[in-house]
Amino acid sequence: MYRLILLTALFAPSFATAQDTNLVYPDTKTVDHHDDYHGTKVHDPYRWLEDDVRESEEVAEWVEAQNKVTFDYLRKLPGRDQIEERITELWNYEKISAPSKEGGRYYFFRNDGLQNQSVLYMQETLDAEPQILIDPNTWSEDGTIALAGTEFSEDGKYAAYGIQDGGSDWRVWKIMEIESGKLLDDELKWIKFSSIAWTPDSKGFFYSRYDEPKEGAKFQSLNLNQKVFYHRVGTDQAEDELVFARPDEPEWGMQASVSEDGKYLVITIWKGTDDRYRIAVKDLTDSDAEPFMLIDNFEHLYGFLDNNDDTLLFQTNLDAPLGRVIAIDLKKPEREHWKQVVAETENALLGIGIVGNRFVGQYLQDAKTQVRWYDMDGKFIREVKFPGIGSASGFGGKRDHKETFYSFSSFAVPTSTYRYDIETGESTLLRQADVKFNPDDYETKQIFYASKDGTKVPMFICHRKGLKLDGNYATLLYGYGGFNISLPPRFSVSRLAWMEMGGVFAMPNLRGGGEYGEPWHKAGTKLNKQNVFDDFIAAAEWLIDNKYTSSKKLAIQGGSNGGLLVGACMTQRPELYAACLPAVGVMDMLRFHKFTAGRFWVDDYGSADNPEEFKALLAYSPYQNLKAGTRYPATLITTADTDDRVVPGHSFKFAAQLQACQSGDKPVLIRIETRAGHGSGKPTAMVIEEVADQWAFLAKHLGLDVSSPE
Repeated sequence: MYRLILLTALFAPSFATAQDTNLVYPDTKTVDHHDDYHGTKVHDPYRWLEDDVRESEEVAEWVEAQNKVTFDYLRKLPGRDQIEERITELWNYEKISAPSKEGGRYYFFRNDGLQNQSVLYMQETLDAEPQILIDPNTWSEDGTIALAGTEFSEDGKYAAYGIQDGGSDWRVWKIMEIESGKLLDDELKWIKFSSIAWTPDSKGFFYSRYDEPKEGAKFQSLNLNQKVFYHRVGTDQAEDELVFARPDEPEWGMQASVSEDGKYLVITIWKGTDDRYRIAVKDLTDSDAEPFMLIDNFEHLYGFLDNNDDTLLFQTNLDAPLGRVIAIDLKKPEREHWKQVVAETENALLGIGIVGNRFVGQYLQDAKTQVRWYDMDGKFIREVKFPGIGSASGFGGKRDHKETFYSFSSFAVPTSTYRYDIETGESTLLRQADVKFNPDDYETKQIFYASKDGTKVPMFICHRKGLKLDGNYATLLYGYGGFNISLPPRFSVSRLAWMEMGGVFAMPNLRGGGEYGEPWHKAGTKLNKQNVFDDFIAAAEWLIDNKYTSSKKLAIQGGSNGGLLVGACMTQRPELYAACLPAVGVMDMLRFHKFTAGRFWVDDYGSADNPEEFKALLAYSPYQNLKAGTRYPATLITTADTDDRVVPGHSFKFAAQLQACQSGDKPVLIRIETRAGHGSGKPTAMVIEEVADQWAFLAKHLGLDVSSPE
């Protein structure tokens, strides 16, 4: 017998008014649509809002109407223009990435301050005058076309680069002759979730792509049947050689890598977001060789590093949940012959590479960066010393390099870039960002708090010095908690602006992330996903109990999986927060796997197609758990019309349902960006405007006085 799930919002009017602002939301129609999940019927009154805004006139009109209400409200917020002015002033500093050495030259990205997109520069030596190689700011007037990946040929002759249009995950790759700056006719389309791998002879590269989507389905259809191709420079994409495909396994994704000596093509095969891979190998020295399966199961992580002749080196979590390095001899590929090279440590190994004939591993020690060097036999050499609590990135290069480069930053410490001498271990400062503030005015601490089940969870807290804990500070709690992604402390102008306004910033390292390796990740997935929400709620309660803030002064924020986090926590504990900022969130947990990349997330979330997992998903899915007659916090939902990672229908449906259910006097708004996607490639001007809107919204509803910002 069917059990009918009826959301009480169905009996609420299709429009609502926020009493403190006299807001009248657009009239949003409902439909009588039900889905049957294992004998349970679930009503989906806003199913029509899933339609692509570019294909549906009705959805486009709804978006326009919602944006009119939202932007009319936001532009009238007290201090909003002053906030944007100050964020712009802070943002306007020279940003230069750590350089990398490719094909005998040095490359780095530079933004002079407010450029919409960073510019790629090259140098013959570190002391030479930099020259512009690629300036994506010339590609569009509004800055919405971005450079999205670069790969340089071994001989330094060519630069292949990806182009991202309007924030979409789709990439078009082109090839430039570096010396002359000439753009070749080569144009590779329908590439997504793929880099490219040049062969050492620089005649071509391997890459992965999908078939061209059906008309009108580019931004919503499932991504299936990825294949590996070889492209020869100077030829049409139609002539590319198909290297590897599995039409019997349409859900498999494929990433090609070439060993540094050019001997082997290694194809990493993945099915979802979990770090569990199959590995196929092709001998490139034998023209007749076909790819063969070296590892033919999805049981563990196998991240290809490089080879020593016929021995392949992999980062893995096989028998090492925190990560290690193993060697597989292709002459004796059976598991009993696999050998350990770099042993597991007490900290989680995020990634490891081979530079200067040494292993360089990036670890997390209680969510803080730790970098360790080992010789090729796995013997520990040294640890890199950093100037305090923060995060470092970089440390790339080739086996014959004698130097590498990295960046370091923290919440209130702007990015600095360094050259690292591999032989001596000496770090030399190259550049230090000059931001118009004094880092000494701020402090960062790390605390550990107990979650609902007693698990100890770390949390970073950053704010102005001299805080007197009286429970009266506007506090922003940010989280993610998923997909094995870690959140170390990094510099952010937007967070600096928040703290300068007098706010406290807090960031817990929730279960579901990768801060403590695979066990920490798995503790926040599928049937354990509620642990993530419990961790976040416990962080909020700790901040209140320890007199940083109160429920009237607390806001929560997160994007993508973090948008789900905010949506779930505000439906479970609406009284705990004054304001919520869910961004590009996964809000309908029963249907996420039916769009674009959503099917990959089943590894973390489970699927409504599974009866047991359906029950768990329904229990916390934000869209289905909104209840009429509830006083929800002030909420500003953000999404974008060309988000083809988390399709905007998630946020559209959640916003419509939340507006119908809201019984309190706080506004429920949705801000829908145009010509933008999931976040990457977003132009600077667009980012600054969005942050100013968010901070002004929080200031209004957390009682933060910004009438006279410092």
